[in-house]
Amino acid sequence: MTVKTETTRLPAAIAAGDYAIVSITKHGTQLARNIHAVFPGSDLYYMKKFEQGDESGRGITLFEGSVRLLLPELFAKYKGLILIISLGAVVRMIAPILKDKKTDPGVVVVDDKGEHVISVLSGHIGGANELAREVAALIGAYPVVTTASDVQKTIPVDLFGRRFGWVWESDEKLTPVSAAVVNEEKVAVIQESGETNWWMYDTPMPENIHLFSTIQEALAAEPAAALVVTHRELEKAEEAILANGVLFRPKVIVLGMGCNRGTSAEEIEQVIAETLHELKISMKSVKAIATIDLKKDEEGLLETAQKYRWDFVYYGPDELNQKEITQPSETVYKFTGAYGVSEPAAMLCSGSNELLLAKKKSGNVTISVGLISYS
Repeated sequence: MTVKTETTRLPAAIAAGDYAIVSITKHGTQLARNIHAVFPGSDLYYMKKFEQGDESGRGITLFEGSVRLLLPELFAKYKGLILIISLGAVVRMIAPILKDKKTDPGVVVVDDKGEHVISVLSGHIGGANELAREVAALIGAYPVVTTASDVQKTIPVDLFGRRFGWVWESDEKLTPVSAAVVNEEKVAVIQESGETNWWMYDTPMPENIHLFSTIQEALAAEPAAALVVTHRELEKAEEAILANGVLFRPKVIVLGMGCNRGTSAEEIEQVIAETLHELKISMKSVKAIATIDLKKDEEGLLETAQKYRWDFVYYGPDELNQKEITQPSETVYKFTGAYGVSEPAAMLCSGSNELLLAKKKSGNVTISVGLISYS
């Protein structure tokens, strides 16, 4: 999709996320693509002359002419802007369109080498300070935050875990839970899976933030609000924690998969959905499909991975045969050189020999399910 230079209007369907990433240089474009690939809820814009051919499939928007023409529309459509453009140029371009710190989006600037992420506009209310920290943590850069009163140092609920790819189940309670956090009310954080190094400050967590290993323990403590991090579907009795809580889905599930040649994406997707439902696991927590290198061009698997923006990983037979599996098959070995595909692929990709599902055959598809542990 291309934005022409003679107009400043963007197609309404473009703004699918909350954050826009914009680049105008060759090196900045590659950095922008890297950020976009791992920053959920982001839309990417860069110049058409840097087109790489996969933009349509990845939902990337190309534009021609001055980036200045994009900014008024982006200001109106997005909660935050991540601009890989020089700071001076950004200041000059946004000056005419600034309105009010209560309505302007958060703006951060990233240098072309990805060494610094600068909070430029709407640091507090617009969330640019936290956005700068999250993006910096994501790419290994240094966050530059200059507001003197930026001392609260607590959890940014709407950005919680975003650099790891975490997504929320629903945004219905984001505002009241955020209010409880900043107003220093008792807030429970329950984490069952996902990365544990989410606290980004060099100071202790505020006293109003309490960590729990189970939802039952948190409910007994009667918190004013809760942040729940888990890959599994909650039991009925546990759902009470979401009365004023946000449920986050970490990317921790690996799907080891094998299939007959030519199996449709529809059949593969159906098997995945049914299997995860049986295991009471959220599809939003899937990180990757793993398979054998013979399937690296399998259209059904590739289409499914691309649709959900999952990683697509494959291994050679020798790698797969290093794993001890429950159901080795001479038939599979005869055709692939490996004694199994889905089971050892799930083990290798998840980093664990203990799977949530060792192996299941359904129609033309074989599936195994692994869990990435960060404990």
